Amino acid sequence: MSSSQRFSLLNSLPSTLESQWPQANESLILEPFTYITSKPGEEIRTLLIEAFNIWLAVPSDQLEVIDRVVQMLHNASLMLDDIEDDAQLRRGQPVAHKIYGVPQTINTANYVYFSAYKELSKLRRPGGGEDENVVRVVGASDLDLVVTEELLNLHRGQGLEILWRDLLQCPTEEEYISMVNSKTGSGFRIAVKLMMAHATKNLDIDFVPLVNIFGVYVQIRDDYMNLQSTEHSDNKGFAEDLTEGKFSFPIVHGVRADEQNRVVMNVLQKRPTTPTLKHHTVDYLRTQTKSFDYTLAVMSSLERQVREEIARLGGNPQLEKILDALHVEHDLHDLGGCVDEGVVP
Repeated sequence: MSSSQRFSLLNSLPSTLESQWPQANESLILEPFTYITSKPGEEIRTLLIEAFNIWLAVPSDQLEVIDRVVQMLHNASLMLDDIEDDAQLRRGQPVAHKIYGVPQTINTANYVYFSAYKELSKLRRPGGGEDENVVRVVGASDLDLVVTEELLNLHRGQGLEILWRDLLQCPTEEEYISMVNSKTGSGFRIAVKLMMAHATKNLDIDFVPLVNIFGVYVQIRDDYMNLQSTEHSDNKGFAEDLTEGKFSFPIVHGVRADEQNRVVMNVLQKRPTTPTLKHHTVDYLRTQTKSFDYTLAVMSSLERQVREEIARLGGNPQLEKILDALHVEHDLHDLGGCVDEGVVP
């Protein structure tokens, strides 16, 4: 290539690439994301946003952006989570990376993360600020920091969960709850913190403590359902947490309840894929360590705390309705070990 040709090539390269990025290419690299969002779950995050908006009254255009950002981040994290867990099913269908491959799915998930940040820019106020007399718990200028901090929390929690699994190291109950607050709570906190930054009511009220308790409750409930619910079995596979070697809340209790008995630890090490070992372990947790009874008692306590905090904040019928749907009756686990799900994360 001659020097004149090289010079011509340099001049022909656009300084802004996005304007020349074909929509067809955009659709192609987003295929794994489009696939996972084509069959949404129960959309608990959207329901939560709608419920909190009773208190916060975020303008509809900003609320739509917040919901979109939260859904993008959530589904991107699920694609990566499924790879890290070597999961088979998500929402009743094969996980994205089993169809599109690990490299493309990782790239798409990262692309969606950055696209969410770009979407976040739509929430920034013209001029970059607001009335200095307006006092908020979360400032409208802190949007990037809010999302960044919570994504760090998400990856810290996920990192610990992977570490415990791969080292076959059972956490304490306190360590587990702290991990869950980082991992599961992050997505809920992103939603509510962004809403607090754009609220037109209750600007001085901190809703984060309520969100923290709610997030822990939702995850422990999901842990319970993974080992007990027929609907969860249809969506993700029967007792998939055992196949993934995951230290979920009932499993942590089962291990810690009798540390001399290594039944559960040995099964986790085997990563069982067939029902026999799984049923044996679930039965052990039910009858020997009473881990499901204990988990239900913890869920009941957390649900009560959430309801008390809702009442303290003035009541919220929509949020209470979400809790009603999530509620698990304590006697249902005796009916063959299966309960039906309401709203799942």
